[in-house]
Amino acid sequence: MASHDPSSSAPPANGTWRDHPLRAALTGEIHARPYPAILPPVRATHLSFASGEDATDAERTHVARLCAHLGADAPAADATHFAHDFGDFSFLWERHTEFSTYTILVAGPFAAPFGGPQDETPVSRPPADWIAGLPGERLVATHVAFLGRDAPAPDDERLAEWFDGNPIAGGGMLGGGARGWSDFRIHGDGFGRVLLHDVRLKEDQPGRLLQRVLEIETYGMMALLALPLARRDGPRVSEIDRALTAAMDRMREASDADDENRLLDELTRLSARLEAILAANSYRFAAARAYHGLVERRLDELREVRVEGRQPWKPFLDRRLTPAIRTCESLARREEALSRRLGRATGLLRTRINVTLERQNRDLLASMNRRVRLQIRLQETVEGLSVVAISYYAVGLVGYAAKALAAAGVPVDPGVAQGIAILPVAAVAWFGIRRLRSVVTRRASDGA
Repeated sequence: MASHDPSSSAPPANGTWRDHPLRAALTGEIHARPYPAILPPVRATHLSFASGEDATDAERTHVARLCAHLGADAPAADATHFAHDFGDFSFLWERHTEFSTYTILVAGPFAAPFGGPQDETPVSRPPADWIAGLPGERLVATHVAFLGRDAPAPDDERLAEWFDGNPIAGGGMLGGGARGWSDFRIHGDGFGRVLLHDVRLKEDQPGRLLQRVLEIETYGMMALLALPLARRDGPRVSEIDRALTAAMDRMREASDADDENRLLDELTRLSARLEAILAANSYRFAAARAYHGLVERRLDELREVRVEGRQPWKPFLDRRLTPAIRTCESLARREEALSRRLGRATGLLRTRINVTLERQNRDLLASMNRRVRLQIRLQETVEGLSVVAISYYAVGLVGYAAKALAAAGVPVDPGVAQGIAILPVAAVAWFGIRRLRSVVTRRASDGA
């Protein structure tokens, strides 16, 4: 028996395998957008700008300007996220499908969580003109203050001071390892506010908690972008619905082709209006459902623990966010159902018009058949008269010929000659006319 060569089962040498062209990119995507490594106390300013799907290059260029100003390497030419510690602050840029987020973190103790005479907010650390030039439209702007474990838990009076006396939602998070509070409002400085407190978090939990809180803020706002469209287009869809109902009532009473054609034109216009609304809303409504799903998952990941006297974030946001998403979903289903109704109504009317046309074509063919039969009868009558006329003149010629022969001394009776010639002359005339009609008919058929 041949001995086993261990080298035969060894993997191919490096470079002999052919990698999928997307292997490296997809592996890198798994590690994209990591949560920030932080140790409270720390403050963060989170900005989200809606810039559309074609702004990646402009945003990457803008981040490169910040790096050049502070003496750091710019992000890669195809980068969609970038993180760097500039010493005075840490910076994180993340590019999403239709928006980008910018997070600025400043570590160290602070006296005023959301800025004050002695504490500037993190957004003041990068150059002011760079912040002012961020591409897109600001959708989210939030200050987050993360108290350290040694800091005393804020009492109700201090929370009321920091949140301007607004109602606050919050409680325990990550099974009680931290606490969080927010009023989910925009304050006088144009920023929202979130306060977190490290109670007994471990290792990377502060960074994961901060990331989830910021994603809840961002994805919640992105989900709500669909609500104004639903409020705007709800009455328009209702108007189309009423117009369709009225058109169906008139369809039952339509008495002629003109009425049916007018109804078909009206249904076509209604379909065009509805399709325009569907085209404008379908992407936004689908995105709202996706963003809402992300918000719900992030809220579940908070693993909130109820604190007496405070409403947790999940029921607070569910009570406000979920009805808005349900409104969008309801309108989307209504638009789809109305589109199907319009399609059925248009198909029914087209069928009715086609039946009417077929009936008219049948009547027209029947009328043409009657006219053809009349023409054939008339033609046969004309042919009979033609045979008689031709025979009459031909027999007359025979009579003239017989008279001429009799005058010349030939014993011929002209009357008898004419009588004998009638049948042969009539037969020849009849066959001649039939032959002529056959030739004309055949040539006409060949020409067609």
